[in-house]
Amino acid sequence: MAIALIVGALGVVFDTTIVSVALNDLAKDFDAPLSTIQWVSTAYMLAVFITIPLAGWAQSRIGGRRLWTAALGGFLVGSVLSALAWSATSLIVFRLVQGLAGGIMMPLMYTLLMQAAKGRNIGKVMAIITVPTALGPIVGPVLGGLILHLADWRWLFFVNIPFCLVGMWLARHNLPDDRPTPDSPRARLDGVGLLLLCPGSAALIYGLSQVDGSTDFAGAQVLIPLLAGLALVGSFIARALARDTGSLVDVRMFRHRSVASSSTLLFLGGISLFGSMMLLPLYFQQVRGATPLGAGLLLIPQGLGALVARGLAGKYMDRVGPRAVALVAFAFVAASTVPFAFVAADTSEILLMAALFIRGTASGAAMIAPMGSAFVGLEHEEIPDASIITRVAQQIGGAVGVAILIVVLQQNIGDAHTPSALANGFDHAFWWCVALTAAAVPLCLLLPSLPEPAAPADSKAMKTDKKADSNAQ
Repeated sequence: MAIALIVGALGVVFDTTIVSVALNDLAKDFDAPLSTIQWVSTAYMLAVFITIPLAGWAQSRIGGRRLWTAALGGFLVGSVLSALAWSATSLIVFRLVQGLAGGIMMPLMYTLLMQAAKGRNIGKVMAIITVPTALGPIVGPVLGGLILHLADWRWLFFVNIPFCLVGMWLARHNLPDDRPTPDSPRARLDGVGLLLLCPGSAALIYGLSQVDGSTDFAGAQVLIPLLAGLALVGSFIARALARDTGSLVDVRMFRHRSVASSSTLLFLGGISLFGSMMLLPLYFQQVRGATPLGAGLLLIPQGLGALVARGLAGKYMDRVGPRAVALVAFAFVAASTVPFAFVAADTSEILLMAALFIRGTASGAAMIAPMGSAFVGLEHEEIPDASIITRVAQQIGGAVGVAILIVVLQQNIGDAHTPSALANGFDHAFWWCVALTAAAVPLCLLLPSLPEPAAPADSKAMKTDKKADSNAQ
């Protein structure tokens, strides 16, 4: 089951990372400005946020296996159409199709594996689930650079076809047939909630994505969508709290300490991790003069570290609990970012790659621990809502982190052109990254500790029978 889900998810993860390296090529081929081509990535990201909240409702209506297969099919169609795009506008529209399918898949993967695990070995399950996200930073940029070196940009989308086809076949043969029976209660779509939450989330992400070197948070193109998004999401929360049941996403899940603390840490972790993922390739390209492929190769140690963290974090989560793992991990992320706050134009690449490996290992554990702890103590039917909430928290945190660090970087770089002046600007941005990560360290104490293992059902039954016999005697 895990293999079936991972193969399908790899197409979505790679698609997110490899397309970003092709924006210059797309601008040249379509003779379009970068401000237009940027929508190839922005449209995909917004479409993802439109469908993430729908994952739980759709699963209850048609079942997890059929929903996963349908989403993979939609992503396949979007990939083929994107590869055949004839203009910038058509490519942006077809990327929307990809994003609508990808938004369903990622929270659904978490839900299906967590429901199958039934609360057991959460650390081991999280080590499995995070395979795609660990491989993405390693393979994605390098794969994108190789494709653009050997072929044209269309193959960035054709490469998704085998993942989708094999993933659909594996899903059909390995995922349980969990479609609802005719007498199962039918979940009704919260139409009003849909019109509030989905556009509200998309507006927040759009507003944050408009922050660049010439526009800060006070600009109209940033402030208007941000305020509109906050108003829509706030209205959804107020409405959901006033309803007993039937909300698109059950915000009462925050009454669970595990969900509330994990979502907060994932938000802060997203700020630090996604923000640094924007800073690092820019540093290697602007200060060190690396090509996009060269920057991707230099970032491989960080991806390898994240891959190593899977097994270590999963093992220790089941042994000592997510609280201790997260505390150590976030502390190491902050400490391993400090060397980048002292970078100069001639800093040793070997030293930076060693720091990247340590940072990647710590970052992987820092994401796995709160992701896994979010599901501690939840009922089977509560898992889809927890998957959606944590996914949204992490993604919005990432958008906030990128926006903050772009503003900080631009304010400190200004009109600098020499490598030493540029490096000084990156130093200030990395110090912000250190501070934002350090702020999450004490919050790790709010995560649940290791839960006591539940007694097997048969042993409980034996205890009940013995007690009944004793009473009878």
